[in-house]
Amino acid sequence: MNLRPFQGHTPRLGERVYLDPACVVLGDVELGDDCSVWPMAVIRGDMHRIRIGARTSVQDGSVLHITHASDFNPDGFPLTIGDDVTIGHKAILHGCSVGNRVLVGMHATVMDGVVVEDEVIIAAGAVVTPGKRLAGGHVYAGNPARALRPLKDSERAFFTYTAGNYVKLKDAYLAESPTS
Repeated sequence: MNLRPFQGHTPRLGERVYLDPACVVLGDVELGDDCSVWPMAVIRGDMHRIRIGARTSVQDGSVLHITHASDFNPDGFPLTIGDDVTIGHKAILHGCSVGNRVLVGMHATVMDGVVVEDEVIIAAGAVVTPGKRLAGGHVYAGNPARALRPLKDSERAFFTYTAGNYVKLKDAYLAESPTS
């Protein structure tokens, strides 16, 4: 079973959400309308909450988790992701806040307490270190991630294109699903 309750919290799904049979979504998780979660992705809201906006895709092998509350961090960090976000293959998002219209590249890591504003590209393999703020309208790359340059107009247009493309793809998967 890929949709799992934990300690009284059952994941809540918006309309037309696609969960691949090989993914795991557990605990205090909310997925917005038209989201997709692909094979081997794990979304684990076991010790804090995870909120994901509409039309967000979580691609193969990605790990989404939280930072629990403790003496070291009394409030912990939930994971919050906005609308029209594309999370590339094998990305890790941990206890951070991601705005709307963001592309998280393959194998990127976004760590505890990070705030990613709207309209940001995080390049493949980038490591966004704890507590960093990524200003909207820029491309970030490297380890540690740094602003490379402002976004081009074509890149701004790509955010809604790629989100829409994954909505079409998940709709095709839902149409072929034996439970639809």
